[in-house]
Amino acid sequence: MNKPIDRRQFLGAAVLASLAGTSASGRVLARSSTGVDLEEATVASLQQAMATGATTSKAIVQGYLARIKAIDPKLNSIVEINPDALAIASERDRERRVGTLRGALHGIPVLLKDNIDTADKMKTTAGSLALLDAPTPQRDAFIVAQLRAAGAVILGKTNLSEWANYRSDSSSSGWSARGGQTRNPYVLDRSPCGSSSGSAAATSANLTAVSIGTETNGSIICPSANTGLVGLKPTLGLVSRSGIIPIAASQDTAGPMTRTVADAAVVLGA
Repeated sequence: MNKPIDRRQFLGAAVLASLAGTSASGRVLARSSTGVDLEEATVASLQQAMATGATTSKAIVQGYLARIKAIDPKLNSIVEINPDALAIASERDRERRVGTLRGALHGIPVLLKDNIDTADKMKTTAGSLALLDAPTPQRDAFIVAQLRAAGAVILGKTNLSEWANYRSDSSSSGWSARGGQTRNPYVLDRSPCGSSSGSAAATSANLTAVSIGTETNGSIICPSANTGLVGLKPTLGLVSRSGIIPIAASQDTAGPMTRTVADAAVVLGA
């Protein structure tokens, strides 16, 4: 059997080179003060670290926020951070201490594509300035409610091809008026591909544990392929699409974008 490829041999060479001096080892904020290495961390490894007391959900969120601050200016993968993320993580930690675990994603940070409604302090714009001042959704998208019920910490919203690429026949993958051009974390001047490019770039660059994208035709699969991820478009109808800005109601669905097959299964199950 061939030995699995370690993504860290290739991932973020351009990003880390541009941040030379940020870390003596060249691995930017890999461990930080989280008590766990966030580079290539999986849901299982983070859950184990929290279960043993090696770290907390709040510390993990703080670690990802530090990575976002250091790395994402080079990627433009995230358009908004949830201002309540640390408070939510602290509540998940409190629940863990008293033995009340919500589900398989308890305390795990998740980023959402910016066409998925959240009834909180964040906006849902599909990358368009036209929706920047729109009213806050009155309820979470169904999949967001499910993620919260499984204990996930909604970390923020990711950049995308504006209107999920329903903008122009010659539009640029990963560009939106709100977020600018998303860049591929492997090679900054190469296409991240597909409208879920922000979710892909952020997950690939270890700015979150897992993320959610949406797909009509290739918008999860293509950016996942270009950034070394496992992307899954579920069978149409398996996952509710309520609260998601679509291109085509006949084809669109949301799905997980993760670094491992196991993580994709956990997120899809949630």
